[in-house]
Amino acid sequence: MSKLTIITDRALELAEQAGAGLRHAGSNLRGAGAGAGQWIKAGAALGAARTGVRVAGNTVRRHPVAVAAAAAVVGAGVLTYLLYRKRRQQARQAAIEGQARHLGREALDERARAAEGAEV
Repeated sequence: MSKLTIITDRALELAEQAGAGLRHAGSNLRGAGAGAGQWIKAGAALGAARTGVRVAGNTVRRHPVAVAAAAAVVGAGVLTYLLYRKRRQQARQAAIEGQARHLGREALDERARAAEGAEV
């Protein structure tokens, strides 16, 4: 187990014990017991988060090249994903494959005249 896991587990145990103590406290704490337990758990989670940030800071100071390499890998992954989404969107918007012919102006005029003659 890592130090962070041990610290987090211990903080949660203490929070549960404190919450149980508050729940079983006198009648003057009955109304605030449930809320206080939640506040203690939130405080324990905040303490665990601060410890995690501290550990991450130490890791960055000790291994800056590894952190830079990890950031580059993550950046490359994000770029790859963005390119994938862009290509997928372009494929959706692309023309459907088939056969098409460009009609000149004369062919359109002939069709218009033929349509007018059919209406009469």
